Amino acid sequence: MVNTKHSILTRYQNNVESQQTVIDQLKRKLNGISFSRLGLFIAEIAIVALIINFGFEWFFAVLAFLPLVLFLFLVKRQVKVQKELIYAEKLLWVYKNEIAQLKESKNGYSDGTVYADEYHPYSSDLDIFGPGSLYSFVNRCNTQEGLDILARSLSEPGNQQEIEQRQEAIAELKEHIDQTFHFRAELQNHKPGQLKVIIRKLQEQLPEQLAFTRKASLRLYIKVVPFIMIVLFGMGIFFGTWAWQLFGVFAVINMALTFFNFKSINQVYYGFSGESAMLSAFAGSIKWTEDVTWKSKYIKNFFTHNTHPVPISKQIRKLSTIIQAFDARLNVIVGAFLNIFMVWDIRCSISLCKWYDESAQETIEGMTRISRFEELISFATLAYNQTDWNYPVIMPSFELRATELGHPLIPERVRVLNSFEVKDMPTVDIVTGSNMAGKSTFLRTVGINMTLAFAGAPICGQQMSLSIFKVLSYMRIKDSLNDQTSTFKAELNRLKMILDAIQANQNSFVLIDEMLRGTNSKDKYLGSKVFIEKLIEQNTPALFATHDLQLSEMEHDYPEKVRNYHFDIQITEGEMEFDYKLKHGPCKTFNAALLLKQIGLTLN
Repeated sequence: MVNTKHSILTRYQNNVESQQTVIDQLKRKLNGISFSRLGLFIAEIAIVALIINFGFEWFFAVLAFLPLVLFLFLVKRQVKVQKELIYAEKLLWVYKNEIAQLKESKNGYSDGTVYADEYHPYSSDLDIFGPGSLYSFVNRCNTQEGLDILARSLSEPGNQQEIEQRQEAIAELKEHIDQTFHFRAELQNHKPGQLKVIIRKLQEQLPEQLAFTRKASLRLYIKVVPFIMIVLFGMGIFFGTWAWQLFGVFAVINMALTFFNFKSINQVYYGFSGESAMLSAFAGSIKWTEDVTWKSKYIKNFFTHNTHPVPISKQIRKLSTIIQAFDARLNVIVGAFLNIFMVWDIRCSISLCKWYDESAQETIEGMTRISRFEELISFATLAYNQTDWNYPVIMPSFELRATELGHPLIPERVRVLNSFEVKDMPTVDIVTGSNMAGKSTFLRTVGINMTLAFAGAPICGQQMSLSIFKVLSYMRIKDSLNDQTSTFKAELNRLKMILDAIQANQNSFVLIDEMLRGTNSKDKYLGSKVFIEKLIEQNTPALFATHDLQLSEMEHDYPEKVRNYHFDIQITEGEMEFDYKLKHGPCKTFNAALLLKQIGLTLN
């Protein structure tokens, strides 16, 4: 069955309905458990009242013990169901987010504003980061490292081999799209920086904090002390005072060991306090990546350093179990009991040290793998949702050809598609046309699809084949009061950046929209002409949008190096109509006079 956007949307809506049913059932379970706990509590009070009224009998003891056991069972059951409910709600959010993305282009993940950079060669001009950006459209990452990797993928092209391998990996992940929703739900409950914090603790802080646990004498004592305490406790029962005194001596020694190492224990404990649930979620996410037999080379490379015989997911769950055991110290009575009998805090610290020696490096690799999968899943979700998008062909030598190319951020119902190709050699293609006719949008359409192509993602078009270019843009040039930079100076700075880049990179591709707006018309024309001639001299392909028809005449002087295209308008009964279609040749129809007339100004 071939997926369509309608069928995908329907599927998401069905998932939302079924997931809501699961959530309702879990909430009813929790309510039932709460009422059962209340009933057991009342039953326990009733049994105590019977004992007070009728005196203690052995069967009353059994009756009193039974509600207590059942109560503890229900507490454990409630914790389990509560976790299931939290996960179910996160999975529901994931499905609802996809519906919002498809219907309204709204995405609950980060929009990448922190990565915006006006000095980047193209990201500001092509709307790569920020609200309503390509990053916002694509992103499905929740870890900081995943967000960073996605930003890098949209900021710089890989080589041909890497791009093709990424295409294969994204296509493979698309085949596992249902599992990716669960992968994302596992991570949705945690803040982006938490994974990075854990990795930093494992790499930098924990080795020093655990140094006190490496004493051989301490480890030997901790190993044998439970047996000593059990023997002394039994002897105290049978032999009385002197045995209890000996038991007390060892109890004091145990508490003293805990007290003298209290600062080091706290550093270890509070480094991971409260993170067992998050580690369990990470383990769940990693387990799925381990269970699949991956075919694509790009994903297989994520596992090349995984030489440990125990799966990383199990290693992380073991860490989570150690931290959960450590949490016993939070209960004063339980913590005191365990430290007296087993020197519990130091025992947990030693267990953590052993785990660190055996598993830390592998775990760091596994946690980093989560973020790498997140970034690929972002593009796989894009590929799944956009059923009519296609993977471009990456060519080893100069080429750019596109059929029915559209802007991915323009809603499909109003999106206009254009075909475009360059010759077998670089040309400067001058695009003229009226205001609002589509010149700027066309330049951004080409540039943003090139960005997708170089990330290994499908493009918003029927077909595209291209070589790898360093994209350079000049579109939204702004002045800066803080830097005391005028618009004209800002334009010159941008031109200097482009000139330096095309000299350093033979594979540059330049997108320019209305050059030198900050100066007079004569200098604007002469400057634009000289710049185009420089691009021709450097053999650099470019799309050059302008209102200046004089520049289109350069085709006569450079017939093999300059081509003319245009966007025009149709005027019907004084009303402008735009078709936003790219056409050959310079523009013949402009709309400035008509626009001025609409505000009360007439050109003579």
